Amino acid sequence: MEQIGLYKDGQIYDNLTAKELGIVDGDIIHNDDSKNSLQILRHTTAHMMAQAITQLYSGAKFFVGPVIDDGFYYDFKTDETIGEEDLPRIEKAMKAIASQKHKIEKYQTTKEQVVAKFQADELKLEVLSNITDEDLTIYKQGDFEDLCRGPHLPNTSMARYFKLIRVAGAYIGGDETKEMITRIYGIAFFDKQKLKEYETMLEQAKKRDHRKLGSQLKLFAFSDNIGAGLPLWLPAGASLRDKIERLLYKAHRSRGYEPVRGPEILKAEAWVKSGHYDNYRENMYFTVIDDQEYGLKPMNCVGHIEAYRQNQISYKDLPLKYFEYGVVHRHELSGVMHGLFRVREFTQDDAHIFCTQNQVKDSIYEVLEFVESLMGYFEFKYEIEVSTKPKKAIGTDQFWESTTNSIKDALDSGGYAYTIDEGGGAFYGPKIDIKILDAIGRKWQCGTVQIDMNLPERFDISYTSSDDKKLRPVMIHRAILGSFERFIGILIEHTAGELPFAISPVSVVFIPIAQEHIPYCKQLKQELMDMEIDSEISTKNESLNKKIRVAEKRKVPMIVVVGDDEVKNSSIALRDRRTQTKSDISREEFIDMIADKQKKAKI
Repeated sequence: MEQIGLYKDGQIYDNLTAKELGIVDGDIIHNDDSKNSLQILRHTTAHMMAQAITQLYSGAKFFVGPVIDDGFYYDFKTDETIGEEDLPRIEKAMKAIASQKHKIEKYQTTKEQVVAKFQADELKLEVLSNITDEDLTIYKQGDFEDLCRGPHLPNTSMARYFKLIRVAGAYIGGDETKEMITRIYGIAFFDKQKLKEYETMLEQAKKRDHRKLGSQLKLFAFSDNIGAGLPLWLPAGASLRDKIERLLYKAHRSRGYEPVRGPEILKAEAWVKSGHYDNYRENMYFTVIDDQEYGLKPMNCVGHIEAYRQNQISYKDLPLKYFEYGVVHRHELSGVMHGLFRVREFTQDDAHIFCTQNQVKDSIYEVLEFVESLMGYFEFKYEIEVSTKPKKAIGTDQFWESTTNSIKDALDSGGYAYTIDEGGGAFYGPKIDIKILDAIGRKWQCGTVQIDMNLPERFDISYTSSDDKKLRPVMIHRAILGSFERFIGILIEHTAGELPFAISPVSVVFIPIAQEHIPYCKQLKQELMDMEIDSEISTKNESLNKKIRVAEKRKVPMIVVVGDDEVKNSSIALRDRRTQTKSDISREEFIDMIADKQKKAKI
């Protein structure tokens, strides 16, 4: 094998130009937090983890070890079982590899040579079976080498600040019919302080884990009796969802959206026409009814297109905005499901806007206003990313240029800051991704706005122009929360379970000191019910202090204690958990305060 990629004194000597790497200045890697710099660091650290595993576990074999948005992982198998308790031992071996300052070398080889080299390694042969290139590269450091595109750092000593996060199982190539092997996730930074901050965030994340809080607050559950990835919403969780849905429903209607409802199962022919059958079939569920194949919908767009087709649409009707809380099903692999974040059944806050090309800019601007209002209500900061034309795309250059410019113009006109993901658009059009930041600094992909000329063409939908011509509308796919399940999981972790007053499953708990105080509590409860505020009366035979502790553990926003003085004076003793205050106020002041909170609870 010909050695083509030596590194020396931090410089890169191979055929990659500075422009292609995107992270170099005169061939020097910057140890900063830029996306590409971190990718190189984390790719190198992944190989260091694999090298450590080969030293600790004889016969270890490796599949793939890619960089991901939040770190890296390696899939591998050994004769021994590896658990979370083994991670410190692997980290220690990695630190030794860093201190040994192994030079990292890149070699040019061929697929034939690699097959011969790894002929006894079934995992490597599996990797090679999916590679069509004949010219390949191998990266070597010390006594470890692996097939890899790179690039890597020049030396293992440059990767010193890392942490292994967790162990998981993963099917080979994500195929459930194949063997499950081990996957270890890790993170790495150039700066020691960055790693400490990340470790602090992980500790906070454990405390905020929506699975733990969801169980504690009795919001949702998962049951093997029902099936993996199928959440069961308990009364408190169903109430939470209902309140969010009602808030959003009013917000949609006030912005001119019309509700529609598509079926959850459609003929397979519809999915053939949409392109999902060819491009997304492995993620769908199919069945046969009366000798006709049907598929559960993974998306709502086809139903909305059929709703559009039911009327003769004129240019005067556009933009036409349909929305639906659409239940969809996707075949997620069992290894990637994680609480509410990744499930097989979920509900999208989905909408589709049909408009002319001249209306794209204003339509996007309205969606962004909606995003800003919604994120403001839930106290999320967010970032916007614009994804442009990929290498494989449909539509004319003029369409791509005009729609991309419409997106940028809308963002610029509204004063929105955004980044560009060159070539990251969908094959049918550019898009905007909404990435929200939670209370401990994590970034979550939620909403998306996509411009589509593909489906209107495939389904041959049109509108009548002012000069009586049939023209093709632009279709804008739009989801702000993304899905109720995922968003609620994020919201629980963002607030640590301290949900906003208006959507809390129980907003107020009344605690009567004695039996004779219950009728007054019932009167207050009825007044709140008339205001669409859920409350409870704590009537268990427990001490006052225990009742208060139980309500606090349930994270109820307001606790109201009622005794003789409160009944006599038509007042309440209020404990506001959100503001950490206590106050004695009149009944009228209490009701007015609740009414004011309701009035402000709008999106």
